[in-house]
Amino acid sequence: MASSDSETLHKFRFFSVHKDGTLKFSLPPVQKTLPSDEDPTTGVRSKDVTISTDPPVSARLFLPRSVGSATKLPLLFYVHGGGFSWQSAFSTHYHNFVAAMVAEANCVAVSVEYGLFPDRPIPACYDDSWAALQWVAARQDPWIVEHADLDRVFLAGDSAGGNISHTLAARVGSIGLPGAKVVGAILVHPFFGGTEDDHMWFYMFPENGGLRDPRMKPAAADMASLGCERVLVFVAEKDHLMGPGIEYVEELKKSGWGGTVEVVKNIGEHHCFHLFDLEYEKSVELRQKFVSFMKQ
Repeated sequence: MASSDSETLHKFRFFSVHKDGTLKFSLPPVQKTLPSDEDPTTGVRSKDVTISTDPPVSARLFLPRSVGSATKLPLLFYVHGGGFSWQSAFSTHYHNFVAAMVAEANCVAVSVEYGLFPDRPIPACYDDSWAALQWVAARQDPWIVEHADLDRVFLAGDSAGGNISHTLAARVGSIGLPGAKVVGAILVHPFFGGTEDDHMWFYMFPENGGLRDPRMKPAAADMASLGCERVLVFVAEKDHLMGPGIEYVEELKKSGWGGTVEVVKNIGEHHCFHLFDLEYEKSVELRQKFVSFMKQ
């Protein structure tokens, strides 16, 4: 029997929790798309790979249309968003966005499929993404061996994926990443603590470290030793996460980190607007900024 509203214990942005322990998600099913030998719009090739079976971690790899063995290309490691509980590297929105980035930036891309709440509560998303990044550094696929310049790795993600990308960069700075060099990190409308969504994150992460958990509220020490040279942060004017995103940039500047950080404000835009209409003028501008940052 379905739970009634009167039995609701918690109501979060993406789901509600009922007294009998059931969860009711308020988001539509994710529409997924298959990889392609040649994307009809971009000409980009894609394929899926298994990184680990226990725990289950996979990824979608992308190659641009014109790629040869003589020239190695930068690698974009993309982490999708979705509130740690929704979306997929294989969804139509993320497949199309990453394919567009690969075509425009002329890069190799790896889009990671990490574990989601409730099947795999946080910190699975962080651990799975780290496992995928180590897999890349270990050159476990011919496309990476033949076409990727692992001295030019860029971490990127939006929303929850922006949060995870920061955590990956912090881990690289802390313990290193043998076999690869992370040059930059691109955080699009990243999730960090300081909004009503904090309680949803706590619920999804039973072993959380509270309001000062460095995965929610980046620690000064992690920022000071961030494992990349450059950071680009996008914030959207009509996004409830804009404040924490700006605060992240300010704290990174004060941390003593030796790199450079830039913030871009998407005026008049909502959270993750760039995914839903690739032809929209401001979506094109956001991708162009990605490209210029990677080619800088």
